[in-house]
Amino acid sequence: MTAGRRVGFADEMRIGLRSMIRRVWGRRGTPVRQRVQLTYKYRYLFLVLDGQAGRVHWCWNQSMASDEIVAAVGGLFDAALVDALVWDGAGSHKDRRLAAYDRPLITLPPYSPELNPAERVSAELRQRIEGKVYATLEDKVAAVEADLEQLDADPARGQSLANWTGIEAALPQPAPAIAA
Repeated sequence: MTAGRRVGFADEMRIGLRSMIRRVWGRRGTPVRQRVQLTYKYRYLFLVLDGQAGRVHWCWNQSMASDEIVAAVGGLFDAALVDALVWDGAGSHKDRRLAAYDRPLITLPPYSPELNPAERVSAELRQRIEGKVYATLEDKVAAVEADLEQLDADPARGQSLANWTGIEAALPQPAPAIAA
């Protein structure tokens, strides 16, 4: 990557009404009871973290089908929000139509979520929204939207989640100019 190019780290996340049991604090010797939902309704969050700017871009999809991922990536590149995309090797990421964008699409090695800073955003979102019961899927989506808007409004937090200072330190630095 050359200087001045923005790299986006992408991740997808299934948001649904099917509850996930989370660890919670409780009194010793007293059983902890959590309410759960058993409804199978989902939406999919396509999330891109621009670690350099500390910004978050996202859209909602009905599925993880290639058509929807291609459209999301197209919107991202058409709006010039990032110049390159780093993501995992999901099946929908291998669609041939993505080559038409003529932008770098960097696939991470299998089973390496620690290399993708967007995974940290997903983990933080899950920590905030799971373990609660929502009346509707739209209520849960609204809670996720509110958290994403807070994150996007605080670029320093986005940069810290992406560990952008560590990434910059790992990049090769240009050689100093030699005066003649």
